Amino acid sequence: MILVGIVVAFLAHAQKFTSEKTYIKFFSDAAIEDITAENAKSSSIFNVSTGDVVFSIPIKEFEFEKSLMKEHFNEKYMETEQFPKSTFQGKISGYQPSVVGEQKATAIGKLTIHGETQDVQIPGTMINSNGVLTMKAKFIVKLVDYKIKIPQLLWKNIAEEVEVTVEFNYKPL
Repeated sequence: MILVGIVVAFLAHAQKFTSEKTYIKFFSDAAIEDITAENAKSSSIFNVSTGDVVFSIPIKEFEFEKSLMKEHFNEKYMETEQFPKSTFQGKISGYQPSVVGEQKATAIGKLTIHGETQDVQIPGTMINSNGVLTMKAKFIVKLVDYKIKIPQLLWKNIAEEVEVTVEFNYKPL
């Protein structure tokens, strides 16, 4: 009886995964200049049995090609002193844990950027390969939805929409 309890507890515990490696990139395709930034310092927890997923992205950890871009991004646009992180909290729909390989899935929940929260549905893929679980998605964020203001003087330098790419590699918690 004790052995059954230990096995059940182990299986329940093994249903939660934490991010081992993360990658977030955004790309702004503007008239004068394209801007790309990458961040590998995010964190996430995914509960396979319930589909619940959360992630947190420290905004100051985005790296740019030019240091001045990073400074402007943090101080003028994202106001990271006031809004230090972006978060997502929701569920993964369409993922079948018993299926090995790649499958389509959708993250449905609340995305918070710059202190503003929006309901989102983000299509992506889940890959279950040799005990490694990977979540990938690419989607568009409209700056106006998150009250990120572009100064009139710079409207040709920064796109009103940015493409966001996310990839989380998980390991059992």
